[in-house]
Amino acid sequence: MESALLVIDMQNVFLETAHDREGLLGRIAGLAARARAAGAPVVYLRQDGAGSGAVPGTPGWRIHDAVAPEPGDVVIGKIGADGFRGGDLDARLRGLGVRTLVVTGYATEFCVDSTARAALTHGYDVVLVSDGHGTFERPPGVAAITPEQSIAHHNQVLSVLIQPPGRLTLTPAAEVRFA
Repeated sequence: MESALLVIDMQNVFLETAHDREGLLGRIAGLAARARAAGAPVVYLRQDGAGSGAVPGTPGWRIHDAVAPEPGDVVIGKIGADGFRGGDLDARLRGLGVRTLVVTGYATEFCVDSTARAALTHGYDVVLVSDGHGTFERPPGVAAITPEQSIAHHNQVLSVLIQPPGRLTLTPAAEVRFA
């Protein structure tokens, strides 16, 4: 299989304050179902760090039930923003024959951005699902930009990023195809 769905950090502890939580969960659940139906691997990255609030074994650490892994899916723990750093993500993807990563998850500014950029430098093509990654709600008067602005900013920046050997395209969830 050439493409795989990558679901980043969709864990209960992070989703407590997520902007458009139900919409994001629904879009990612739909993508996962379509990937499985097409025979494409579904790969989950899970933050495994006490400093993040994602303490292994706790309810907050678990991947949200709406997008939970199914038998046959791959779950890989990570300890930082870049899902390729210090783990076996690259080896697992290459072992599955993956060349294109369809990237979704949480949080836009941190793990989604870092992992998408790292995927490019590892030679993968990236399809960033424009409405398939999310961020946290900001308390009124605290942040300079809204969640919508942050997501739009990262979509724009990543869509024009030139970082060979991989290439990145921006695609809404409804238009993603798995090959």
